[in-house]
Order: sequence, then C-alpha cells, then structure tokens
Amino acid sequence: MWRSRRIIIYLLSEMIPAFLLGIVIFISILLMFQALRLTEFVLVHGINIMILFDIIGYMSISFLPILLPMSLLFAILMTYNRMSQESEIIAMKSSGISGWHLLTPSLLLAGMVFVFSAQTAFFMAPWGNRQFEVLITQLSNTKAAASIKEGTFSEGFFDMVVYANKVNSSTGQIENLFIYDEKESSSPITIIAPRGELVPDTDYPGHSILLRLFDGEIHRGGKGHTIINFNAYDVRLNDPIRIEERAKSPPSLSLNELRERINDPQIVDKDKKTFYIEYHKRLALSFACFVFALVGVAFGIQNDRRGGKSSGFILAVGFIILYWILYLTFEGFARNGHIHVTIAAWSTNFIFLVLATLNLRKKLN
Repeated sequence: MWRSRRIIIYLLSEMIPAFLLGIVIFISILLMFQALRLTEFVLVHGINIMILFDIIGYMSISFLPILLPMSLLFAILMTYNRMSQESEIIAMKSSGISGWHLLTPSLLLAGMVFVFSAQTAFFMAPWGNRQFEVLITQLSNTKAAASIKEGTFSEGFFDMVVYANKVNSSTGQIENLFIYDEKESSSPITIIAPRGELVPDTDYPGHSILLRLFDGEIHRGGKGHTIINFNAYDVRLNDPIRIEERAKSPPSLSLNELRERINDPQIVDKDKKTFYIEYHKRLALSFACFVFALVGVAFGIQNDRRGGKSSGFILAVGFIILYWILYLTFEGFARNGHIHVTIAAWSTNFIFLVLATLNLRKKLN
C-alpha cells in the first residue's frame, strides 16, 4: 500500500504540471483561430488593449468545458508515454506494482477535473459567454457609428436614409443629424436633430441599438404635415432577425435556465431539441474526463521506445480531432431526427470507452 501511495503521488506530480501546460497550449490554439475576429475588434471598433484583454478573458472562460478534458488527455498521454520511453513502467511492474494501480492516479485526476469541468460547463462558461455577448453589444454602437459617413447620405443604415455632418466613431456621438424613415410609405418620417448618440441595448445583445436624439424636430408626412418638437427622442434600431433569436443563446444558459427551457410547454419541439442537445453536450463533455483518463493510460503506455514525448502530443491531438469529428457527426444525426438526442450525445464517449478498455486489458495485464 505504501509503494502504491508513493506511485500515486509521483504520477500526480508528473501529470498536474502537464495538465496546466495543456490548458495554456490549447487556449493559445483556440485563440489563434479567433485571431481574425480579434483583429476586427481592434481595427473596426478601435478598442483599447484592456477591452481586448476582457474579450480574450471571456472567450477563454467559455472555452473551459472543452479545454479541461482536452488538457487532461494531453497530460496523461504525455506522462505515461514519457514513462514508457524511459522504462519506468517496466521498472514499476518488476517491483511488484500492479498494472491496474498505474491507472488509479489518472482516475483521481480525472475525478478532480470532472468536478471543475461540470461547474464550468453549467455555470462559469455560460457566464463568460454571456459577458462576451454583452461586451460585444457595448461595442456595437461604434460599429453602427462607423457605418455613418460624415457628409454622406447613408441609405443602408437599418433601412433608413441618414445624414450627419460629424460622427465620432469611438464615442458614438453624432452632430447635425438628418433621418428619413419610409418604413410606413403612407406616412414617411423625417427627423432633424442637432446632436445624438448611439447607445447599445443590453436586453438584446448584438441585435439592437438605441439612437438617442436631442432638441430636434419630427416631420410626419401623409394626408397632412405634422411637426413635433422634442427634447429627447429614442429610435430603436433592430437588425432584420427574428425576435426569439435575441434572447440568450443556448451556450449562455446556466443549468437552471436550460431546465426551464426544456420543461417549458410553450417552446416548440425544434427549439426544445436544441436545448436538449446543449444539456447533454455539457454532461457528456464533463464525463469525457473519465473516458479520456482511460484512453490516456491505454494509449500512453507504449512498448516502442521511439518517438519520445512528441508521439504523446501527436496522439493527444489525433484523439481530440477524432472525438470532435464523431461528436459533430452524431449531433448532426440528432438534429436531423435520425437518432435520439441522448444516444447522439453519449455515443462518442461510449466508442472511446470501448477502445480504451480493449487496449487497457492488453497493456496492464
């Protein structure tokens, strides 16, 4: 028992630093795929470095449910692969350490990561994703202001004709504004205001903007001509999308909110299926920690000493790519109604569990 305890402590001390390194590596890789989007924030919106760090932070938090199982697989594969290359596995077995005792540290680490992964999947990641949506809303006014050109009639601005003498894209302030709204052809509206500002709408992130005008006039045509003076007047600008898409997206819903959506009798079956998929996806990703622990030990222990640490990294990337290809395939089947949502969400874990079990019996006996 004492030798087994020392082996567990030794393996955990090897895997935990590799696990933390894996988080850094995979966060960097995922952010690289978002580089074009981040560049757009800097060039189009002109945001400062602190806001960019906020965006990166919220994106990283939303990635955690995916990053944690991936980093766990990376750590276990790298650790057991290195021990195989340096004959430590053979030495432990020769000293009387059971092959199945070598599995215990990876399962202990998987249990710890599972708890944290489940918390991030249902609470932290939705919060990070929602904060990201709200932050994008706050930046959307600068994007809208950038579409208004000084001294030019902008005809494609939310289905209105807009003219402004001066526009400050960084603050959203507009001076000497002229708006012609012909949405109601029988009574078109002309609005003239010496100043105004664009205000993001936090209720509908990314989809609605409030144009607040000051000390202006509203001219309404039609059968007669009406003039209305105002001190402050709000014009809500909406993107041409459905109102139900302006609520929280499924990745931004917490555990309780997902359950409310699933149990809501007023939600149509198509939307309910989306919430079911999101719910089981988060559960399956959390339990994937245990599956990846078995896969890591089964394929990390190698009889061939060639390749070294690089083979462990290649195996980790290969298994991660294979996992996501299978998962997205089964999810597509579920969305098309070919298989049940629960079966689709858990099939990939089951396939990997079978592969790991078959190899473990060969490697640990």
